[in-house]
Order: sequence, then C-alpha cells, then structure tokens
Amino acid sequence: MTISLSKGQRIDLTKTNPGLKQAIIGLGWDTNKYTGSQAFDLDASAFLLNENGKASGIEDFVFYNNLSVHSGAVVHSGDNRDGMGDGDDERIKIDFSKIPPSIHRIGITVTIHEAQSRNQNFGQVSNAFVRVVDELSGNVILRFDLGEDFSVETAVVVCELYRHGADWKFQAVGSGYANGLSALAHQYGLDAK
Repeated sequence: MTISLSKGQRIDLTKTNPGLKQAIIGLGWDTNKYTGSQAFDLDASAFLLNENGKASGIEDFVFYNNLSVHSGAVVHSGDNRDGMGDGDDERIKIDFSKIPPSIHRIGITVTIHEAQSRNQNFGQVSNAFVRVVDELSGNVILRFDLGEDFSVETAVVVCELYRHGADWKFQAVGSGYANGLSALAHQYGLDAK
C-alpha cells in the first residue's frame, strides 16, 4: 500500500521497510498550455549534505552532467528534456549501503532549465510528484504530490532524505525558489557558475 504524504510530513523509510537497501526516487510533472515558444526542460538533482547541511563539492551533487557519485551511492537516470508521457520523468537511484557516513541528508530538487530566458516558472507546471520505490521489490513506498502552490518559482526542493540514527527518513518539503539552480546551489554551499 502506497502512503500519500502532505507538505511537511515525515516518514520512516528503512525502519518500517527493513529490506529497503536501494530506493528509486521517481519524479514526474506535466506542463500547462501556455503561449511561449520554448519547450520546458525540467531537471532533477540531488545534493548530498554533511551534518551542517552543505555539500562539500561537485562530488556531492548529482545532476544531468554528473550522473553518479560515491561509487554509485546516488545515480541519476539521465536528462529527460521534454517530460512527455506518463509516470516518472526522471529518476534518482539511492543505494543506502554506499552512502558515506559523512552524508547526513540528501536534498532532491527540480529546476527549470533556462527558466529566466524562456520566461518559465513552476506556476506553469502541474501534477508534479515524487515517489519512492523499493528497487528490488518494485513496491511503491510513498508518494508526495506537490500541488499547485507555485507561481514565480523556478526551482523546488521536493523532498529530503535524512539519517536518523542507523535509519533513513523522508520529509516532504515542497519549497520553491525564484532564482533557479543558483539559489539551490547557494543554499547547499555550492557556487553555481
């Protein structure tokens, strides 16, 4: 049975699912009809954070140009440039057994590529969701639908996975930022260039 979460809710991942070793974080979205001439290109990313909530460098940042870090601990499925079709548009695989002990939190984000020059924002995106799937069994553990609460935002922290003792938990975040990837990189301690 899939658990549906609301913004701000937290749930145990590995404690209540003791066989969960590898999870797929599936992210999906649709774009609304609008009068712009540019196609939407949304990009999922993962920021691996230390106990101070910061990434140490590019080795802690997974995105379409850096698909795998820490010997496959976190792996991106690759860039889906149009988001067409049903289901997950992009996926991030997490192998909990390979996450270095220095990593305490993983921020999962979605940004709109070239949002400013294309005059695009998350107010033009609908049906955005994240789901966590047990890779080995294929069972969907949880789902968080982001809703339609955005207007000028061009980046969203969708969720965070974090350590709680020996276990991992999930928090539904859904916080938007107006300055795209650079705002997220700054928040997580990386300089976006």
